[in-house]
Amino acid sequence: MELARALLLVFCISLFSVQARHHHNHTKHKHGHRVSFISQPPSPPPEPAASNFSGIFSVLSFGAVGDGVTDDTPALKMAWDAACESESAVLLVPDGYSFMIQSAIFTGPCQNGLVFQIDGALMPPDGPESWPKNYSRRQWLVFYRINGMTMQGGGLIDGRGEKWWNLPCKPHKGVNGTTLPGPCDSPVAIRFFMSSNLTIQGLKIRNSPQFHFRFDNCRNVHVDTITIKSPSHSPNTDGIHIENTNSVRIYNSIISNGDDCVSIGSGCYDVDINNITCGPSHGISIGSLGSRNSRACVSNITVTNSVIKHSDNGVRIKTWQGGSGSVSGVSFNNVRMDTVRNPIIIDQFYCLTKGCLNQTSAVFVSDISYTNIKGTYDVRSPPMHFACSDSVPCTNLTLSDVELLPAQGEFVLDPFCWNAYGASETLTIPPVSCLLDGIPRSILENDIEHC
Repeated sequence: MELARALLLVFCISLFSVQARHHHNHTKHKHGHRVSFISQPPSPPPEPAASNFSGIFSVLSFGAVGDGVTDDTPALKMAWDAACESESAVLLVPDGYSFMIQSAIFTGPCQNGLVFQIDGALMPPDGPESWPKNYSRRQWLVFYRINGMTMQGGGLIDGRGEKWWNLPCKPHKGVNGTTLPGPCDSPVAIRFFMSSNLTIQGLKIRNSPQFHFRFDNCRNVHVDTITIKSPSHSPNTDGIHIENTNSVRIYNSIISNGDDCVSIGSGCYDVDINNITCGPSHGISIGSLGSRNSRACVSNITVTNSVIKHSDNGVRIKTWQGGSGSVSGVSFNNVRMDTVRNPIIIDQFYCLTKGCLNQTSAVFVSDISYTNIKGTYDVRSPPMHFACSDSVPCTNLTLSDVELLPAQGEFVLDPFCWNAYGASETLTIPPVSCLLDGIPRSILENDIEHC
């Protein structure tokens, strides 16, 4: 019975998409020129009950125009409300249309089995000047308290971020990376907050003003087969950022952007990243953690079978001085590097200004393994960089089958170590002779514990 119902639902989606394209194609003159939708005001939206086409709620049925200019936010919100209240509903953004949506929050809880099917294009207003003054500039589309939703489709989410990247406050606008005065808030494209059992698959998203996807206080998140693309110079455009989120799977995706491909913040655990192609970017990062003397806890993170290319960093752990908590149980396995500046890096002196000072507390980094990490590195930096806190050393760092050669020239740089304890289980290229043996006395005496 459930199988028959699922097959019927797939048939209905296909039928409705064909009808939508048929309607769209009949808006052409006989010479092939499309009639402007702007000159044809939409008909009044029908009652929500009449919009239910076998469980499919199309934004067109709620008055959306889809010309990329008209504000289609009210139609999308009405379609959301109707679909949210219906069991196993499909909220459809049909192919062949571009929908301009203002900053909006979509709230739950919804009935089970909601599918947000994006086959057309979604886009925000074009830049800060077009953003309504009374709307938040920190977020675009927010999903709040959603349980059991799938967001999928072959469509495009276009963040139209270029005008945001060029605000005077952005780092690349001032001399030598300095910033200039002025407003700097830029919206995250897609944010999930306090949500669970989420699946994001098959989507293409590009040119976000800031982070492309962000998950806060979420659990059971599955991201699969998505494509994220923004220019390498676009500031703060992390591909996927997670914070206080657990049981995350990020698989089979391609991410190129101007910041971290995946960034893992405090409060995250049980995160599995597999078969990611990353770059140009800033790599896959845990952190930054411990800013403003905060406590940060991250554990059980795996990155496997992935490629990082033409990036400022490869696999990175970054923490601020003065923080507390721990990063533990992290495994980087079978990762290919292609012309990466810092293929393997732990940086416990992360700082964005020149005024950062050493402090007596730090996030404790331990039980980190690097296995089968091979490829080439940018010779401006050493292939391995373990810069650990003066007061709280890194412990139990293990390396096996690591082979990193210069992308240009033949001179192999030595790895860098500072207060880092660990061992090489096999011969590495280049050899890592700077790791310290055993467990440091400061760790034993202070009885530092994991979170």
